[in-house]
Amino acid sequence: MNAITEQQQKRAGLPGKMIFGFVAILIFMAGDGLEHAWLSPYLINHQGLTVQQAATLFTAYGAVLALAAYFSGVLTEIWGPRKVMVIGLITWLAGQILFIELGLKQHNYAAMLPTYALRGIGYPFFCYSFLVWVTYRSPQRILASAVGFFWAAWSGGLYVVGSYFPAFMTDKIGYMGLLWSAVAWVLVGGIAGLIVVGNVKVGVNNGDAKDKLKSLLSGFTICIEKPKVAIGGLVRIINSVGVGALPIFFPLYLASEYKYSTGEWLTIWGTFWLANIIFNLVIPYISDRWLGWRNTVMWLGSVGCGIMTLVLFYTPHVVGHNFWAMTAVAIIFGIVLCGFVPLSALVAALAPEQKGSAMAIVSFGAGMSYFIAPAIVGLFINSIGAEGLAWVFSILYFSGAVLMKFMKLPYEEKQEEGKEKLSERTARAN
Repeated sequence: MNAITEQQQKRAGLPGKMIFGFVAILIFMAGDGLEHAWLSPYLINHQGLTVQQAATLFTAYGAVLALAAYFSGVLTEIWGPRKVMVIGLITWLAGQILFIELGLKQHNYAAMLPTYALRGIGYPFFCYSFLVWVTYRSPQRILASAVGFFWAAWSGGLYVVGSYFPAFMTDKIGYMGLLWSAVAWVLVGGIAGLIVVGNVKVGVNNGDAKDKLKSLLSGFTICIEKPKVAIGGLVRIINSVGVGALPIFFPLYLASEYKYSTGEWLTIWGTFWLANIIFNLVIPYISDRWLGWRNTVMWLGSVGCGIMTLVLFYTPHVVGHNFWAMTAVAIIFGIVLCGFVPLSALVAALAPEQKGSAMAIVSFGAGMSYFIAPAIVGLFINSIGAEGLAWVFSILYFSGAVLMKFMKLPYEEKQEEGKEKLSERTARAN
C-alpha cells in the first residue's frame, strides 16, 4: 500500500498534486459529458430512433460501464492506477471515434450499439481508478472531503461543463462538432491525470495468476464477508438512478408538454449540477464534523432526492413554462444530491484493509445505475408515462433511506451497545 506520510496526516488540507488531479478529472469528464443531456432527443429527432431504441443504446452503454466500474477498483490494486487509466483513455477515444464515423454519420443503429458501449469502458477505468488512488492517499479524517472534491470535479465536468458548453456552442459548431470537440477535452484531461498518478501502486498484489484471480473476485466476496459493503453498493445504485434517467425522458416531456427548448433544458440541467458542485465542497465538511456520514446520506441524500424528484416533475404542472422556477427547483435538487457524497468514505471505512475491493462495489453500483435507469425508462415509458417514472425513481430514493439504517460504522454500533447496557442497568436499578 502506498502509505500516507506523517506530514500528510498532519495537514488539514488536500495535497496540491491531488487537487491538480481533480482538475484533470473535470476536463476528462467534460469531454465525456458533452452529449449526455441532448443525445437522446438528437437520436430520436435527427437519427430516426424510437424512445425504446435510444433507451436500449444507453442500457447497453450502462451494462458495459457497470462491469468496467467494478473491475476498475480491483484492477487498480493489481496493476496500479496508471495502467488502468491508460486503458480507459484509449477505449474512450476508440469508442467515440467509431461511434461518430460508423454509427451517426452512417445512420447505422447496429454500429451505434457496440461503439457507444465500448466507450462505456472509458471513464470508469480512468476516473474510478483515480478515486481508489485518492482513498489510499487521504487520511481518514479528511477522506469524505477528498471524495467530495473528486465528485465535485466529476460532476462539474460531466454535467456543468457538459451542459453549458453545448448550450452555447451547438449553434456555432453543431452536434457533430460537439462530439469531435469531446475528443480534445478527454485527451487533455487524460494526459494530465496520468501525469498526476505516475507509476505509484496503491495495493500490494504481486502474487501468481491464482492470487490475481482471487483479487478480481474480491469485490464480490467482500459483499459476503461484509454485507454492509453490499448495502452501500445498492445505495450507490439508487444515488444515480434517478438523475441518470432524467436526461433520457424528461427533456422530451418538457419540450412536448411545455415547449421548453433544448437550450433551456441544458441550462437548467447545468445549473442543477453547478449547485451540486458548490455544495459538494460544503456538505462533506459538515458531514465530517457534525452530521455524520450515515445521517447525511440517509436524510439529505435519500429522503431529499425522493422529495425533489417529485417537485421537479410537478413544478411545470403548477407554473407552466417558467424557466426561472424550474431553475430554482433544479438548484435545490442539486444541493440535496450532495447528501450521497459521504457514501464512498463510509463504505471505504467499513473495509479499511480492502479499500480497493470496497470501492469496486461502490463503483459497480454507480455503473449499474446507468444500466438500470435507461432500462426502466425503456420498459415503462409507454405504460406509465413520465409521471409514473417520476414516482418510480422517487420511491427508489426513499428506499435508500431505509437501507442506510443498517450502514453503521463499528464505533456507532459500540455506542449503541453502550447505551443499551446503560439503559438496562438503569432499569434494574429502578
